[in-house]
Amino acid sequence: MSQPVTALVIMGVSGCGKSSVSEALCRLNGATAIEGDSFHPAANIEKMSAGHPLNDDDRAGWLDILCDELRRSLKAGEHPVLTCSALKKKYRDHLREAAPGLGFVFLELTRAVAADRVSHRPGHFMPASLIDSQFATLESPVGEPLTLALNASEDSVEDLAEQTHAWWLQHGFEPTH
Repeated sequence: MSQPVTALVIMGVSGCGKSSVSEALCRLNGATAIEGDSFHPAANIEKMSAGHPLNDDDRAGWLDILCDELRRSLKAGEHPVLTCSALKKKYRDHLREAAPGLGFVFLELTRAVAADRVSHRPGHFMPASLIDSQFATLESPVGEPLTLALNASEDSVEDLAEQTHAWWLQHGFEPTH
């Protein structure tokens, strides 16, 4: 086995199910959920709420905070599961620098499914109008090390969590319960 996966990032465009899969996975295996969206600065949330996509500069400070959260969780002996869009390879590489052995679970889905899901999320700051910008920004992680790609258009949240758990076990995860 290569380096064991010590932490995970559940990634993909808005509406792919990052938070739901993370919650289901953490219930299944006792890992610690870190909701990436909760660390966005107010300016980022305001920008997205107004229908404007974030750029690299907007994301830089947010990614630094997420790196700190991964390090904090690992230092505490936890198995963190971070939800983060991680749309570009350079964002994923930045997260990898913070947490050696970081695995990525890419929840792939179609543009139509993403738009439908986002349009039915009451109270979320990310409007459906930004789906196209997310797909335009997305650099697929398929083929990158320690990366699992799953079909989030068709598989249920529970199936996605179980597939992720099985993959993590194969890559060195040791459950806490």
